[in-house]
Amino acid sequence: MKRLLITAMICAAASGVFAQNSKTDSVKAPADTAKKNNDDNDNGRSWEWHSGNNNHDDHSNSYPKGFMGITFSRFDLGYAVLTDNGSFTLSQKNQFLDYNQWKTSNVGFDVFQMGVKLNKNFKMYLSGGFDWTLIRLRNNITIVPGAPVLTWKPDSVHLHKNRLSASYFRIPLSFDFHSDKNDRGDRFNFVFGPEAGLLMNGMLKQVSVADGKQKVDAGYNFTKVRYGAFVRVGYGGWGVFAKYYFNDMFENSPDQAGIKTFSFGLTFGF
Repeated sequence: MKRLLITAMICAAASGVFAQNSKTDSVKAPADTAKKNNDDNDNGRSWEWHSGNNNHDDHSNSYPKGFMGITFSRFDLGYAVLTDNGSFTLSQKNQFLDYNQWKTSNVGFDVFQMGVKLNKNFKMYLSGGFDWTLIRLRNNITIVPGAPVLTWKPDSVHLHKNRLSASYFRIPLSFDFHSDKNDRGDRFNFVFGPEAGLLMNGMLKQVSVADGKQKVDAGYNFTKVRYGAFVRVGYGGWGVFAKYYFNDMFENSPDQAGIKTFSFGLTFGF
């Protein structure tokens, strides 16, 4: 988790440099049908193109405007909650998944985006990025790797850390409504849309005095393709987010049917 946060901060710093370079280039470069743009993509380097009016002197006010490029934005940092058939309390058969709420988290960010700005207050875009759900288990158990269904066994070794996690490549489609920028360059944002995720890996990390640190990548029956919806509301560079996934967290595991994930927290970089 610490390495993940450090990596995210490095990416944020790098994207800031790219954004500054984009601003400099936009001042020096003449208007053209295809050009670098930073007005609508302050969190990375992107390219803008226009359709319709070919009058180069009117590009700043002509719509639609397309954009595409590398970014570091929509950095989500929050809590993850499991729901069991609509309840926040796990059923008896799923008590082995009992978790520490304060140490169960969701982290994610986007690294690529492409879309179109339809007017000065609305744009829609498809992006790609990474998303982690980190579940800190309370019980002294081991999830059996490679089992046909999600299976667990008691562990005789006392575990200081027992974390089950899933990482996904996320593909959100965003509908972004925002106000005009104020004198300080800030604005309100309201963003929502559907999101799909492709499983990259499922991992169990355990730490104990007897065995030290152990990590096992084994899938752990996490659903390979998930789908849900998200909403983000913010002002300036930060805000809050909520995400809910409609399909089950685990697949091919009948006893865990109905377990879904809900995440909420802070988001940075609109």
